[in-house]
Amino acid sequence: MDILIESTQSFEEDIAKLDEKDRVAVIEKINHYASLFPDHKAAVYRQLRHLHLPSLPNGYESSLYELKVSPPWKLILAIDEDPIFEQIIFTLFRVFKRNSADPRKLYQSIAESLYQEFKHQDRELVKLS
Repeated sequence: MDILIESTQSFEEDIAKLDEKDRVAVIEKINHYASLFPDHKAAVYRQLRHLHLPSLPNGYESSLYELKVSPPWKLILAIDEDPIFEQIIFTLFRVFKRNSADPRKLYQSIAESLYQEFKHQDRELVKLS
């Protein structure tokens, strides 16, 4: 199974602000968990904190997680398993310092942009019925 690591512009901007030591530590941790995932999925999920969104339409569940990547740094990412194309996609959204950002605001902003289309589709379904 292939592992794809994709990053958002926000993630790239966040990681560019880190000093070299922190940047290397974050990247090494991401690569570590991505390489571990195919054979030790449960171990990787134990390191993640699932970020729930209270109301996604049609029974959808958030695939957003928070991962502690070094003592001061955390990462918001999504992990999507695609069995049809035999790939696992890690999408990196944000890196933030534990005490410098409100993770709920970061998560809410990411969730709103990701699931905006779902909410729009849900409204369209309501209009049709």
